[in-house]
Amino acid sequence: MPSETQDAFRAPVGTHDILPPESGRWAALVAAFARRAANYGYGLVITPIFEHREVFARVGDSTDVVRKEMYDFEDKGGRAIALRPEGTAPVVRAYVQHRPPSPWKVWYAAPNFRYERPQKGRYRQHFQVGVEALGVDDPDIDVEVIALAHGFYTGLGLRRFRLLVNSMGDAGSRPRYRDALQSFLRPHAERLGPEFAQRVEDNPLRVLDSKNPEVQALVADAPKLVDYLGDESRDHFERVQAGLTALGIAFEVEPRMVRGFDYYTRTVFEFQSDALDGAQNAIGGGGRYDTFAEEMGGPPTPGIGFGLGVERILIACDAEGVFATGDVALGATLDAFIVDMLGDGSSVALLEELRAAGVAADRAYGGKSVKAQWKAADRSGARFAVILGREEAAADSVGLKDLGSGEQHTVPRAEIVPRLADTRNAPRQEGTTR
Repeated sequence: MPSETQDAFRAPVGTHDILPPESGRWAALVAAFARRAANYGYGLVITPIFEHREVFARVGDSTDVVRKEMYDFEDKGGRAIALRPEGTAPVVRAYVQHRPPSPWKVWYAAPNFRYERPQKGRYRQHFQVGVEALGVDDPDIDVEVIALAHGFYTGLGLRRFRLLVNSMGDAGSRPRYRDALQSFLRPHAERLGPEFAQRVEDNPLRVLDSKNPEVQALVADAPKLVDYLGDESRDHFERVQAGLTALGIAFEVEPRMVRGFDYYTRTVFEFQSDALDGAQNAIGGGGRYDTFAEEMGGPPTPGIGFGLGVERILIACDAEGVFATGDVALGATLDAFIVDMLGDGSSVALLEELRAAGVAADRAYGGKSVKAQWKAADRSGARFAVILGREEAAADSVGLKDLGSGEQHTVPRAEIVPRLADTRNAPRQEGTTR
């Protein structure tokens, strides 16, 4: 077994390193999300990785995230600080602090931190991409946000996923439902134990998303929140459903879905992958939070957003055989690899020229033999090898070899940089490598 000293130089439990080429797939996923968010008019927001603890306490003192999972500590100035456990609260805090014009539509890509049991696709440091839209109360923005996420999944190639939707009601309907749910659950408290009883008193809605099979069987007969919606919340939910239907987005109404935070109001939604195990099949979700900004000291500001788990999405992609690491369109592949037979420093100048022209290029280092350089070129995945040989140098030219087709010819030295810059986006020929 590794010693304590050895453990100190390993990634902490619940974290993991992301190395090439897998990191190229992560970058491609974030880039795809950034493009889609930009197409919908969302701009990038970057918030601190830690905040004052009060920011995250607002997601709900009765939630497991705040009570058990949050990484919080006192800094050297005596301030209560917490690492970000979720993405919405920091964005709402930024909105309240800076008061940008509304509607304020932003996207993010960031790590979150939760002290919980590591599980497949969920780590103590896990990554999310997400959006938040503040200042709009229109059901159409709910539809837009859901459609943004739905299209992102399908753009990655995912097909085996479902969209679940529900309404959490508003300040008028939620208390009525809470009372009815407590009345239903309290008679079972003694049988199901003190933790269950405490949750019923603190926040009975949290009981609905319990993973305990006995509790799940119980809540199957519990009152449904949708039956307690007021006219305004009911109309909002119906308009969201109509909007999704108009866009051809299939969905299921799941009346017992409540999501994990106390700030949600009205529309909530979750995407589940049928390619994953049922207990760990959520690949993203979110909802509306119309009172959250006001609770942080801002003006009354409706909002809606979502967070999508990067690790879980990539596991779903693997399960469906899409968005694979080996797909050259996903990673950071090279356009050219220099094979230097001269050793006179000319490869350094050419490499810099290529990179300055936007050509992704590399070379071997450490005085490698020509044979070793060719092996490195093949391993690099580069499209072309640029050959600096003595005969080519005498003619002020270089060799250019297509590493896909094996075709090779000579190009004037002055033309190689613009030529590679012009052809870097041309279709790649398939065939045998060198």
